[in-house]
Amino acid sequence: MLTWVHGAVRLRSVSNESGGAGDRSASGAGTGYRHDLDGLRGLAIALVVVFHVWMGRVSGGVDVFLVLSGFFFTAMLLRRIETTGAVGVGSTLYRTARRLLPALCLVLAAVLAATVLAQPYTRWADISAQTLASALYYQNWYLAGAELDYLAPDPSVSPLQHLWSMAVQGQFYLLMLAVVGVWSWTLRHRGRLLVWLGGLGVASFWYAASGSAQHQAWTYYDSGARAWELLVGAALAVAAPWVSISKPVRAILAMAGLVTVISCGLLIDGATEFPGPAALYPVLGAAALIVSGMNTGNGPYPWVNRLLATPLLVQLGGLAYSLYLWHWPVLIFYLAEYGESSPGIEGGLLVIAVSLALAVATRRLIETPLRLRPSATRSGMAGHYQRGVGVAMSVLGIGVLAAALSWQGVVKVNPAHPPSELAVSRYPGAAALFEEIAVEPEPMRPTVFEGPRDAPAPTFDGCITPNREVRVCTYGDVNAARTIALVGGSHSEHWLPALELLASEHQFRIVTYLKEGCPLTLAEEPSYAVAPFPECREWSIEVLDLLAEHRPEWVFTTGTRPRWDDGDHVPPEFIDVWTALGDRGLNVLAIRDVPWLRRGEVHYRAVDCLAHRGSSFSCGIDRATALDPDNPADLPASRYPNVFPLDLSDAICRPDRCLVAEGNVLIYRDEHHLTASYARSLAPELGRRIGEITQWW
Repeated sequence: MLTWVHGAVRLRSVSNESGGAGDRSASGAGTGYRHDLDGLRGLAIALVVVFHVWMGRVSGGVDVFLVLSGFFFTAMLLRRIETTGAVGVGSTLYRTARRLLPALCLVLAAVLAATVLAQPYTRWADISAQTLASALYYQNWYLAGAELDYLAPDPSVSPLQHLWSMAVQGQFYLLMLAVVGVWSWTLRHRGRLLVWLGGLGVASFWYAASGSAQHQAWTYYDSGARAWELLVGAALAVAAPWVSISKPVRAILAMAGLVTVISCGLLIDGATEFPGPAALYPVLGAAALIVSGMNTGNGPYPWVNRLLATPLLVQLGGLAYSLYLWHWPVLIFYLAEYGESSPGIEGGLLVIAVSLALAVATRRLIETPLRLRPSATRSGMAGHYQRGVGVAMSVLGIGVLAAALSWQGVVKVNPAHPPSELAVSRYPGAAALFEEIAVEPEPMRPTVFEGPRDAPAPTFDGCITPNREVRVCTYGDVNAARTIALVGGSHSEHWLPALELLASEHQFRIVTYLKEGCPLTLAEEPSYAVAPFPECREWSIEVLDLLAEHRPEWVFTTGTRPRWDDGDHVPPEFIDVWTALGDRGLNVLAIRDVPWLRRGEVHYRAVDCLAHRGSSFSCGIDRATALDPDNPADLPASRYPNVFPLDLSDAICRPDRCLVAEGNVLIYRDEHHLTASYARSLAPELGRRIGEITQWW
């Protein structure tokens, strides 16, 4: 994930009539054009593309580009003040938009078209919403919200996910225009501006560090947490006139910076740690390379900077913006088309080749003509072409916004309303399996549009927490003397609709202790975790203490997890929790997890498969692939007198295959969560099993 940097700046020595002592130039970078920084952009985009295509992880390139963006944009504002006496807010915004928006509109239009042609219509609402967010530069906040919303599609499979960084950059531009503008109306002393930027940077870094420890998935996209990286570059632009270091120190900085930038993605998993303190690694590497080439006068750059200034890297740096725009959508649509989690060597080379071709065409046919000054193309074919491209891109941009807004309007006018109750005679759901009754075909409910929103109550009333807070809520018969505690993550939560029906019939309370993505665990990094949740262990320990204090008769939680090859298992972390619950004298109902829909290593939503010409059978998964022949919790639970396994797989799957709908009811609301409607249809069978164990009825 990369962000675009403002165009390379011609770094000149310009006197500062109103600046403080020692202000020699706007950039302080000495004379000449910084080709090495163009090359650094080229190196960064190469790392980003390679890591995305073949390694599936963050390279640190985004952080390098954020530093460069802060450096270039701030240096440009300072030069403008020196030459014109004012920031020029209107002209700066116009020039920036003229540089960035045409290519962006082209890519957004291509993504919309490819989505309509190749993606299921259940994806259109999300892609149209992300198109608006990308075009209006708030994509980072849209994705941050998706990380907290269990009903939102997985943002990692969006062809527009990468544009979050452009949104962060655009918001930073507005911030810097305000800060530098206010500064320009005062004493214009660089030292004061440097103090302002330093204060903002320290506050942002503290916010990023604390946020990464609490909810890293949100913080990753948070502009406030990302600002310090851009402010490092901005501070370098302000402080550059005072930079004076010896050649040996320059050489050391350049070498250290290059090694750091190249090695970052190999040493650090940025997706799980940035923009917290770990991001200092690529940020300081980029800063070292910027400083190593400052104020060299007519002397030679260090050899590292000269290496970065070689034609290949400089030309690649010139393609950085357009290549960044194209490579991620091309990769995502390739993977979606072939149903793979990685393109492999040949597929990856094809993705890169197509992305490069599109980037070159975009730069030559759109970006370069529009960047020419009107005076240079006032007449002749060049002028006509520039005006034609400008008009075409304006029309295209309006069309993109109109299309995205129109589909969002359709969604708003036709909201999905999942059924709160279904007639058992027409929609028996799970009863079609465990009672083996004949079912007359009816239109499936919930529909593919209703399915993603057919979730249990905690998803909507805030009783499943996304963060460290322990939220305790009560459902069922709130005045009953008997209690079942529903504990864990969303795979415990989706059983609540069935438990609510049983609680109403058999008079017991359901007290929930739920956290997104967090089965009870005493491990810092559980073996089954697919995403980092640093606070999960702390949350679990507090919940265990509360359970010991409140002493429910039974604790209902998940007892198995899927394996990433075939079948399912009991992770060792679950057994540790059983021990902890036994030590506290608590009895456990350990429910076997539902089958997770996947093809190979690729998970897919049932509603997307059904909307893409699939059937309930074809969109399902072979039982032998999803589940072991026997409940894997049976054997380890036999050693724990307080643990009682529950297995309702026969009420979800047929003997040979797990379909995505049974008894005219949709089973899955996404890749691996039950719809509330199907969970309610499981209540009779779940009640029979619980009754046998608890002897409550």
